[in-house]
Amino acid sequence: MPINPENIKHILVVRNDRFGEFLLNIPALRALKETFPSAKITAVVDPYVAELAGRVSFIDEIIAWGRGGHSIWAKLRLAGLLRKKKYAIAAMLNPSKEFNIITTLAGIPVRAGYNRKCGFLLTHKLADAKHLGLKHEVEYNLELVGLLGAATGNLGLSLSIESGIINNFLAEFKVRDEERLVAMHPWTSDPVKDWPHFRQLATLLASGPGIRLVIVGANKAGADADGFAGLGEHVINLTGRTSLVQLAAFLARCRLLVSCDSGPMHLSCCVGTPVVALFSSSSPGKSARRWGPWGESNTVIAKPRLSDISVEEVLDKVREKLR
Repeated sequence: MPINPENIKHILVVRNDRFGEFLLNIPALRALKETFPSAKITAVVDPYVAELAGRVSFIDEIIAWGRGGHSIWAKLRLAGLLRKKKYAIAAMLNPSKEFNIITTLAGIPVRAGYNRKCGFLLTHKLADAKHLGLKHEVEYNLELVGLLGAATGNLGLSLSIESGIINNFLAEFKVRDEERLVAMHPWTSDPVKDWPHFRQLATLLASGPGIRLVIVGANKAGADADGFAGLGEHVINLTGRTSLVQLAAFLARCRLLVSCDSGPMHLSCCVGTPVVALFSSSSPGKSARRWGPWGESNTVIAKPRLSDISVEEVLDKVREKLR
């Protein structure tokens, strides 16, 4: 049955996994807002992502709800809260047994998602073929909201970030306006996706004329960041020191990011900073075809084994981007 956009006043969108995955839903959120212009959009996101989600202009309200660890009573309370708000549509942008059940208990009449994990509870569903890696995650997300008739001609990633929120960092490290900053994120959430030569690349970049290297990463990478110590005053170590919003602003100040598949890679795309991304091509579900940097100004280097990507190859691409 077609959905009349004029009758839709409240939409719930669920994507409460890691922040990189969340960011790749921005075009889908834009599609919902453009198709249902009178609707308020509420996003369910991981608590760690909540501040960043607040910088997506299409989101009107945020519910912070992590994956797992919730009691049955907490789930019932959430279902009751959603019922009171009278959502017309719920879109689960990643397979979620929990929210397939919660949105059904909440009485949301239109429930869209993937036909997995109690998929029989959904009114609009797609087969989950993401593991085949035939499309980019952005395209999969747009396909899902397309079940609801949502579409957009603007497929870009965007965030509203104020540059001034990093003035204290720029002052602390005495960053001059003319300096070229190159960011590096040497870690991923999956060891299979790690490139083993970041320390060598960092040494070469830190010694390059007119370049200051910025190491970025989350708190849990702090101990590993010690491996990048001793590279001199041309290295700025921001590991574990920024919020996601501050990290976005710092990446916007950089000329380039070098990274494997990671949240900062997608964040860099959101603020318009080019990426040199390193991928293994051995697994379709983890390939650059599905998870690569989204946009036209990025470069992907992919080989079956990440360790086969040489430092010289990456350095050449970085120099090419900095010309």
